[in-house]
Amino acid sequence: MSNADNLDTITLGGGCFWCTEAVFQQMKGVISVVSGYCGGEISHPTYKEVSSGLTGHAEVIQLVYDKSVIGLEQILEVFFKTHNPTTLNRQGADLGTQYRSAIFYHTAVQQQIAEKVKLHLNEANIWKDSIITEITPFKTFYKAEDYHQNYFNNNPNQAYCQFVIVPKLEKFNQLFEEFKKEN
Repeated sequence: MSNADNLDTITLGGGCFWCTEAVFQQMKGVISVVSGYCGGEISHPTYKEVSSGLTGHAEVIQLVYDKSVIGLEQILEVFFKTHNPTTLNRQGADLGTQYRSAIFYHTAVQQQIAEKVKLHLNEANIWKDSIITEITPFKTFYKAEDYHQNYFNNNPNQAYCQFVIVPKLEKFNQLFEEFKKEN
């Protein structure tokens, strides 16, 4: 059981929240992953409103993790390497501001860590283009509708899951075996 003093929360947008949720559900030290919306202009947006691209919200996950098991640096490394942080408002075929790459930090320490990890990965020239992930103060998180929660586990045979999410999970398993939860 995790000690409450060791728990922390970070909010991440890496394109479609179904993908990022599925990846982080596999990661040791992650206690919970909730899909939702952050960074927009209206209160309590719906999926339809966010999908229009007019609300300013990003599809995000809010995850609670145990700092005594996994650090924010490792979480952000997985985040950056399991989506494309170099494309503006796009992940694969998903296009629009709601699919932007974003870190919504909850504390000044999280901001410093996010900036450091982003700089380090940019300097490592892992990608052809520079990381454009926004690092923004967290304001409000709105939980997505229930059918978006635990999406991959509830719909593993759905085409989107097979063609988009499964490759991200395979990448996570290949690159981050040491961070994978034990079953």
